[in-house]
Amino acid sequence: MIVGVLGPAGSYSDKAAKGWIEKQGISDSSSLLYYDDISDTFSAVIEGKTEIGIVPIENSIEGSVGITLDLLLDSDVTIIGEVVVPIEHCLLSRGKMDDIRVILSHPQALAQCRQFIRTHFRNVEIRTTGSTSHAAKLANEFEEMAAIASKESAKAYGLNILMPNIQDRKQNHTRFIAIRKTDNETGETNTEDACTHKTSVIAYIGNDKAGSLYELLGEFAKRGINLTRIESRPSKRSLGDYLFYIDLEGSTSDAIIKDALYHIESRVSMLKVLGSYNGYQLDS
Repeated sequence: MIVGVLGPAGSYSDKAAKGWIEKQGISDSSSLLYYDDISDTFSAVIEGKTEIGIVPIENSIEGSVGITLDLLLDSDVTIIGEVVVPIEHCLLSRGKMDDIRVILSHPQALAQCRQFIRTHFRNVEIRTTGSTSHAAKLANEFEEMAAIASKESAKAYGLNILMPNIQDRKQNHTRFIAIRKTDNETGETNTEDACTHKTSVIAYIGNDKAGSLYELLGEFAKRGINLTRIESRPSKRSLGDYLFYIDLEGSTSDAIIKDALYHIESRVSMLKVLGSYNGYQLDS
């Protein structure tokens, strides 16, 4: 099995992918392909270059990853699993603290360490990169450069850990999802999981009238279906027009979930079921 992931090696996506593969018990039959950005990871799945893609979708500090949400709407992929990774950002460099003139990292990592940077490096130049591991790879070139990345990146690129755990909030986790190309005949993947515990959907109400969202959510409430996440995102059609991303407990194979989605479909302009799946929490 070929798994596509945001690279290069040492990224948190890399860690998530390896953790997910291990939990699936397919380590001996799997290999990783690294991509420059999330869009490329999606494209590789859709074009058949990889069977699975592992991409970030949500962080406990900075919230959802917008590009992932947009691509889930626009792409023929299905979510088949999730893995939650503890994020422990470190300041990495070949040089010493006093040498640092430039700090590199992914925009999400920079945002998660905003206060740390403001306190310790107010006058340092900040540059964004495609991933935290890419930042570490670049920081290996000059002593005056530092990266905000994982301890795995420090090992991969021969950098010193100048300061560990520099994120502004110690409880920092990112949720990654495993995606597979949707089977066009059935609308589902061929993967079945007896431990399924979550289903994700996207709903577009379209008809903007008082109580529309209340009625949609009521279909879950009156059946006792617990929602673990609901988030609005601009539809990109007009200002104030939104899609709703919803995660709920249960599987589309459950009669009660099927019934709720059947009634919701008649209330909305569009309902896309992203998949039913189970998840894992990795250790630090």
